[in-house]
Amino acid sequence: MSVDDSDQGHSIRTGGQGTRVSGPRVLVAGASIAGPALAHWLRRRGAEVTVVERAPELRPGGQAVDARGVAKEVIARMGLDAAVRAACTDTAGAHTVDADGQVLETFRADDDGGDGFIADIEILRGDLSQVLYDDTRDGVEYVFGDRIAGLAQDADGVDVVFAGGNRRRFDLVVGADGLHSELRAMVFGPHERFLRHLGHVLAFCSVPNEFGLDRWLLEYQDQESGRSALLRPIQDATRAMAMFYFDSADFDVDHRDVAAQKLLLRERMAGLGWLTPDILAHLDDTPDFYLDQVAQVVMDRWSSGRVGLLGDAAFSSSPMSGQGTGLALVGAYLLAAELAAAGWDPEAGFARYEARMRSFVEANQEIGRLNARSRDVPGPDAEPRPDFAGEWFTELVGRAINGVELPDYAGVPDSAAPAGSPITSSAKP
Repeated sequence: MSVDDSDQGHSIRTGGQGTRVSGPRVLVAGASIAGPALAHWLRRRGAEVTVVERAPELRPGGQAVDARGVAKEVIARMGLDAAVRAACTDTAGAHTVDADGQVLETFRADDDGGDGFIADIEILRGDLSQVLYDDTRDGVEYVFGDRIAGLAQDADGVDVVFAGGNRRRFDLVVGADGLHSELRAMVFGPHERFLRHLGHVLAFCSVPNEFGLDRWLLEYQDQESGRSALLRPIQDATRAMAMFYFDSADFDVDHRDVAAQKLLLRERMAGLGWLTPDILAHLDDTPDFYLDQVAQVVMDRWSSGRVGLLGDAAFSSSPMSGQGTGLALVGAYLLAAELAAAGWDPEAGFARYEARMRSFVEANQEIGRLNARSRDVPGPDAEPRPDFAGEWFTELVGRAINGVELPDYAGVPDSAAPAGSPITSSAKP
């Protein structure tokens, strides 16, 4: 399976050594976290995998993401525990502070066995993406700078047209292309049918560490306005990651219009105290700005024929859950194994994957909704903020972290060093 030289995207090409994988051909859309994680497991189960990513290269930086509970077990089964931990932010914990910087509350990374507010596996999204890409690049075809422009499926496969003009046929296609998944819109319907805005907006960017930040996250919350600003350490001690939250009942800014997003952030953060003005002074120079609504994806089903969805594209729980990465990693493990266990029959494999994941997803989405409500601006018409002190919440957190079985799939093929020729990239990120 080679790539036409006329492709506009730069891609991985087959070398001349060895034999090709003879398993099903699977196309995965998206090369952030869910896509490369799925590629890892599909390859080990015997599939021939192509990952297409519309960006010209891997996107660096990004918000810090966590792995808790069963997600840590998936990382261990991937053989990536050491690599992931080596790339972690090494955050010791978090302090909430007042406008003068005085500490109000402290959370440590070793609280709750490393599964608390600050997880012991905490890593920038871009760094985790790089670890997963490095792990899979020699056995998976990556096509950067291209995207799925159209597809048509029949009983035996899926014909895909790429924006660069190439046409190819696959046995299965999986969308792991995020909250605003183009593949989901193409196959399942418009975004507004599935997106559930939770009334908040999140923004983040890296800035020079001129604030003396040293292994401790700092967060300032203004209870009256519902706004907050946050600084967190990253591996590069000369820089820090800044994050902002604010209430927004409606959200109509194009998620690709960065200039409009920066204008909105400045407007909504005006007058917020603490270090906010000093952080925003670096907004025009940051290399990795991001702003979007805090939203969930709620769907009755995550597959249609030979096309399935994974990660935020299927079941975003929102950053308020702290479990988006965990859902992606666990979902990737289960989806690849269930497809292989079903003999690559999409109807059976997708159905079993969904049956195993559904309650786990719902628990995490409930956590996300509750945490979003806890940040709502107080008012006469506002719902009461949730009381997190009860046993019900402890039980919910348990289900959200560990509430899914990870079978060992002893009868399903699994090769940590799959057959197939080495692959090299013509334009390595």
